[in-house]
Amino acid sequence: MRLFVFGLGYAAGHVASAVQARGAVVMATGRSGTIAFDDADAVRSGLAAATHVLSSVPPGDGDPVLKRYGALLAGKWLGYLSSTGVYGDAGGAWVDENAPIRGRRANRNAADARWLAIGARVFRLPGIYGPGRSPIDRLREGKAHRTGLADQVFSRIHVEDLARGVIAGFDAPAGAYNLSDDLPASQDDVVIYAARLIGVAPPPVVSLDDLSPMARAFYAENRRVANGKARRVLGWRPRFADYRLGLRAVSATTSPTIASAAPPAASSDQR
Repeated sequence: MRLFVFGLGYAAGHVASAVQARGAVVMATGRSGTIAFDDADAVRSGLAAATHVLSSVPPGDGDPVLKRYGALLAGKWLGYLSSTGVYGDAGGAWVDENAPIRGRRANRNAADARWLAIGARVFRLPGIYGPGRSPIDRLREGKAHRTGLADQVFSRIHVEDLARGVIAGFDAPAGAYNLSDDLPASQDDVVIYAARLIGVAPPPVVSLDDLSPMARAFYAENRRVANGKARRVLGWRPRFADYRLGLRAVSATTSPTIASAAPPAASSDQR
């Protein structure tokens, strides 16, 4: 297997590492890649040798990968890292892959549709976290906050589960797949648990007026993401089925002091 990755960032980088561990050859553009996206000759050469292509490049005015290199993708396994943001606000209801596409970012909706149209496996991802990018890291950096929005919930995915889901998609039919954990939760529940886990005080509640327009738009949406199709069709199960398991794993890789058990549950964690 030879995998070509467009956009070797945090998420795609974990996919690449996982397939390399299985003996695959990986070629990539992006921050950690060795091929420049604009080096058309090098990209063409890499694509010609590739059996599988995965893109995590976000859309701009159209999808940059499809606009520039779409004609070279025929006959290959195609994967695209999309977002559950394509579903938009569901008022806290569950959404699956049959839910209407009405996200606030029209360019993301369009890119998702275009990759589906050419036969890709489109992995719709919620909030991604893992080592180096988690509420624990934000707490330690002094960047975490609470919102006071107890009824606003969203889903998450540990980056290792994301990588396992993409790999499971190598043998699956084309289509959209939600890769998410089993327990949608509020921002405050997650950050309070993370703070207890590492023994620090929870961060303050901030007013939405003090957040960026992008953050305010995010917190205006409320949905729970169902992963049933990925379970049925991919045979995938999230190893970190909720944020508690995922954050304990993150803590174990970053903290010199590891608790032998989870901290006691508080009322805000009960669901």
